[in-house]
Amino acid sequence: MDVLRHRDRLVALIDILRDGRVHRADDLAARFNVSVRTIYRDMDKLIASGVPVAGTRGEGYRVTPAITLPPLTLAPAELEALNLGLAVAAEVGDRDLQGAAETLAAKFDAVLPAETIAEGAAWQQALQRPGKATRVFAHLPVLRAAIQARQKLRVRVANGVAQVVRPLKVENWGRFWLLTAWCEGAKGFATYPLDQIESAEALPELFVDEPGKTLADYRP
Repeated sequence: MDVLRHRDRLVALIDILRDGRVHRADDLAARFNVSVRTIYRDMDKLIASGVPVAGTRGEGYRVTPAITLPPLTLAPAELEALNLGLAVAAEVGDRDLQGAAETLAAKFDAVLPAETIAEGAAWQQALQRPGKATRVFAHLPVLRAAIQARQKLRVRVANGVAQVVRPLKVENWGRFWLLTAWCEGAKGFATYPLDQIESAEALPELFVDEPGKTLADYRP
């Protein structure tokens, strides 16, 4: 396949790793037409962004589903709320809250497993991207409501045309929030980074499960 833009490749890597299986860097490099060293750097970037990637160079990589915070065990949705809350707090324009978000992130880094959450410096780098969390926060209620109601959406991404989709799942991988959907126009599954969505409009049309268009049918 053609070499993807760096961010697009990171999202595509998350899509592949979501299956829970081990993927060798050599195979991923061949798939994306990049060097193995580039895949190593991509994995380091994903780990620094909070994606729970386990594995080492030479052995392969996979995403781990469990997130443990001694003495607490966090469900994925709870970690999503934590990530979103910290990121939003860092963007509200209040210096005290911004500072608290960064120090709180550093405290979590001190106790979370290394393969689950990156070190404090990486959290701070992610938190300092202006506007990202605000955009995610703006779209989450619409996306979640549409998924629950089985309601189609008209989604427009940055530098793209609007697409009518069947929203299937919103999930969080570290600092990445992704929407998995069936795209009516492309007649296939698509993964949309929430911070790249410019608008998400709920349509009056509902949808029902059809063979080949359900979340169970999705294969990255």
